[in-house]
Amino acid sequence: MDKPPLMKVAVVGATGMVGGVMLKVLEERNFPVGELLPVASERSAGRTVRFKGEDVPVMDMETAISKRPDIALFSAGGGTSFEWAPRFAEVGCTVIDNSSAWRMYPDKKLVVPEINGHLLTAEDRIIANPNCSTIQMVLALAPLHKAYGVERVIVSTYQSVTGTGMKAVKQMENEREGVEGEMAYPFRIDRNVIPRCDVFTENGYTKEEMKLVHETKKILDPNVRVTATAVRVPVTGGHSEAVNVEFAKEFELEVVRELLRKAPGIKLLDEPTKDEYPMPLVANGRDEVFVGRLRRDETQPRTLNLWIVADNLRKGAATNAVQIAELLVAKEMIARPRVAVR
Repeated sequence: MDKPPLMKVAVVGATGMVGGVMLKVLEERNFPVGELLPVASERSAGRTVRFKGEDVPVMDMETAISKRPDIALFSAGGGTSFEWAPRFAEVGCTVIDNSSAWRMYPDKKLVVPEINGHLLTAEDRIIANPNCSTIQMVLALAPLHKAYGVERVIVSTYQSVTGTGMKAVKQMENEREGVEGEMAYPFRIDRNVIPRCDVFTENGYTKEEMKLVHETKKILDPNVRVTATAVRVPVTGGHSEAVNVEFAKEFELEVVRELLRKAPGIKLLDEPTKDEYPMPLVANGRDEVFVGRLRRDETQPRTLNLWIVADNLRKGAATNAVQIAELLVAKEMIARPRVAVR
């Protein structure tokens, strides 16, 4: 088998928490990076990032665009993506964006490779990476939806402070050490639980909760009904979700377990009597989505309870983005940039 061509890869937001993990995942998975273009804001001028044993200078957006990258992995916020992703796409670059900017546009693919990667084409210039909490949930639900038909989902999340970023991790560390510092949240997070992820919308739900609703419908099935409560908890290592799923068809627990065992990207941990179940301690640094605590909802028919955990910085963000890039390379969907920079 021929080796894939070496790619010129831009990582936009390279000095951020997710950007740093993107660099790590690219290296770990031996993605064919011929030239790395780490991109960050002007505040990061003069900084370097470490990649494959070398210090690579960080550059600004215009410089990166002038170098005509083949692929750009974006993790720099929605506003930045709105402004700059089209500029990268104009020069023939394929953008994989981790923000919420493009997810719900009808003409943009929202991709979890194991579920709907087959929908990608060479014409897709801006591809959306789903929200972290959505990725892990739909990956677990996809094989069950195919077998039984998911009708309704009730999900409560227990989300790591790493989902907010470095500032939130530092806040929690400061609180544990008794140090006053900058606050990422309106309340202390250590020894606390905050029933708010992102900002509140007019219907009383947060944006994070509505992402779970809308993104699940787009990826899995527009007819699936979803209601969510998203909660920030004082942990690192990954997001956890308690999910209650009502199916159209009856199921057998052992068959459900077997479907999950065989599903790509899933690791079944479901031996509660042996204290084997998913936790952020288990998921931290791993790319699998861990599923366990499978049991029937005894209050109504055709309904299952399950517990889902994944490292939100990896499969919930960086790894999923790199997997999309890997799929594009494998299917020879990356057109080398030829368009002149304006």
